[in-house]
Amino acid sequence: MKRKAMARMLPALMVALSVVGFGAPSSAQDEAAAATISTTAVGPQYDTTHVYVTPGAVDAFVASWEATFGGTHTAKVVTTVTPTPSKTESELVFSPVGTLSVFDFQTPVPYPFGAERTGWLMSDFDRGVLLARESGAHLVVAPFDDPIGRDAIVQFPGGINAQLYWHTKAPSYPPLETVPDNRVYLTRDSVDEFLSSYLRFTGGRIVSDQRAADGGDIGLPEETYRRIALRSPFGNTVVSVTDGHLPYPFGRETTGYAVKDLAVTLHKAEAAGAKVLWGPYASQGRSNAVVRFPGGYVAEVHAGGHR
Repeated sequence: MKRKAMARMLPALMVALSVVGFGAPSSAQDEAAAATISTTAVGPQYDTTHVYVTPGAVDAFVASWEATFGGTHTAKVVTTVTPTPSKTESELVFSPVGTLSVFDFQTPVPYPFGAERTGWLMSDFDRGVLLARESGAHLVVAPFDDPIGRDAIVQFPGGINAQLYWHTKAPSYPPLETVPDNRVYLTRDSVDEFLSSYLRFTGGRIVSDQRAADGGDIGLPEETYRRIALRSPFGNTVVSVTDGHLPYPFGRETTGYAVKDLAVTLHKAEAAGAKVLWGPYASQGRSNAVVRFPGGYVAEVHAGGHR
């Protein structure tokens, strides 16, 4: 969600509003197609995961997150971030592993806010909305103005919501050390339509498609599932194709964070009040775990492996 008044706390420095060359397409033809389609992408550090915490938990969440991953945060503000009346305490967190928009609503959350997993900064907002719709995504919250820009929410096939946002003066966020994974769970019935729409809008490409990945990655060690890794100027996405028979907490985590040493990171998280819900699990040179931070935010954390 860009989330509105956040930028008031940040230097309004101009950034290059062009496609960031993260993960070049596999061919010159793909590259040309991506450049044509994804001129609205700015960079993965502007793709903020939306964290809706339980009431009163903003400080505890931010403190735990920064003790685990490092980073900084803006001052809290109380503002309206929806097109209809509402009030939330909001804060932006910058960490080496990803940027987060944190919300503690003091009023009921207007529908469908809270279901969007991320906010993507657009270099050209109107074109971004047009391209999303042309790609097959549905507009579920029509564009609306705020004091510093514009917002909309789109839904890709499979029920995957993302917020598109734009600032009148482009913000300047620090680059990431590692780019997080947008973690998407889909069924066999929806994955093809999702990929067609999502890849078209993001200008992305498939970097791996494992038809029989180790089910232990998602809490099913005796089974296999399809794991598809995508890369685009908007960042990374991992698509898990399953029958929906997922053990808790899988499917609750919307983002996966890459770290150098998983054991050290988990120790830091637990010391800072987080709880390891599952794992760590190691397979094929990759290890991962699922962690719940104060305020209820659930995240996957992983180390090693390749795409």
